[in-house]
Amino acid sequence: MGVRPALRLGLLSTAGINRMILAAARASDAVDVVAVASRDPHRAAAYAREHGLERPAASYDELLADPEVDAVYVSLPNSLHVEWSVRALEAGKHVLCEKPLARTAVAAERAFDAAAASGRVLAEAFMYRHHPQTQAVASLVKEGAVGELRALHASFSFPLADPENVRLRPELEGGSLMDVGCYCVHGLRLHAGEPERVTAQHVQGPSGVDLAFVATLRFRGDVLGTFRSSMALPRRQGLELVGSEAILVVEAPWRVDFGGDVLLLRKRTVERVPVPVADAYLLELEDFAAAAAGERAPLLGRADAVAQARALEALYAAAERGEEVSP
Repeated sequence: MGVRPALRLGLLSTAGINRMILAAARASDAVDVVAVASRDPHRAAAYAREHGLERPAASYDELLADPEVDAVYVSLPNSLHVEWSVRALEAGKHVLCEKPLARTAVAAERAFDAAAASGRVLAEAFMYRHHPQTQAVASLVKEGAVGELRALHASFSFPLADPENVRLRPELEGGSLMDVGCYCVHGLRLHAGEPERVTAQHVQGPSGVDLAFVATLRFRGDVLGTFRSSMALPRRQGLELVGSEAILVVEAPWRVDFGGDVLLLRKRTVERVPVPVADAYLLELEDFAAAAAGERAPLLGRADAVAQARALEALYAAAERGEEVSP
């Protein structure tokens, strides 16, 4: 059996998050970043020179028409994720779309309908799900390390000082829930299933996006999950899984590369759970490449992405109406 050729990936934008993908691709034989597109052709050319990419594209459409590009990474602002994912899929490209894919279930379904029609792979880029720490924590919970799961709490925050940042623009679907709170929602869903009812409150900034978002999600079996996201608090992330017998504390659940322990608290004992060092972005790219080659389904497919979007949609509705909502 021959060696699978590297997936030729194009970057649809010059966003800062690209640096993580570029670094991961350099460490992998599975993916080769070969192209970049920007609305400004001069910017695309300069970016290509800076990062050693052979194919700068003068527009997004030009990149999608390039036969030497197999797949694209969509790192555009949130409001453009579905539109350009669909256009890329219809152009015959596999798509790795930066999270969150969509803020409504209908939009997520539209994107995956396009993937099905084109016979191409679409995956939502929640990179933390590929890290062995996430797998280890999920296994511990399923195996009963904390006993019966009773409650969960997640958090993700950072201070955003630049008033011109795209995360603060409502027309681009900015806000703390879409930027960092979506990780919290995704993590709660991973361990507790799909929420049955949600309540939420948000604090809006001058532009109208949520600077902070706090919510409670009730899951099957009366398991309660809460989370806090913010773009106006010190940098912080965390996940606590509370069971009938123990508590599992994950100090760096989303950006594992920032460093932190996984601690299992049982009565008077504290056990540190060993976790292998790994690059979540590298593992994400290799999973995507294997799916594009038809070797297996991507770790995060249609069902998960649509359920995630449905949860986000319900949370926004709960915050806006000030009442409990069923997703």
